[in-house]
Amino acid sequence: MTDAVVIDARGHQCPIPSLRLMKALRTAAPRDRLVLLATDPMARIDVPYLMTQTGGRLIDVEETEGVIRLTVETGAPVAPTD
Repeated sequence: MTDAVVIDARGHQCPIPSLRLMKALRTAAPRDRLVLLATDPMARIDVPYLMTQTGGRLIDVEETEGVIRLTVETGAPVAPTD
């Protein structure tokens, strides 16, 4: 696992924060951590839903001075089945 990738979506409204996170998830390795910075309160709802859809998980949510910091982890690779 490397340092968390930070996706800065401050000042953007739904669906831009989730779309930027989704784009970053496409190139992330399994178990990578990403941090989304957002000011749109809908990110609190959209990101957990997105993570369940992609097999990842929400690690932490913090809010400071109107900036929501959502830390997520990508899912594990799917083991091949015979």
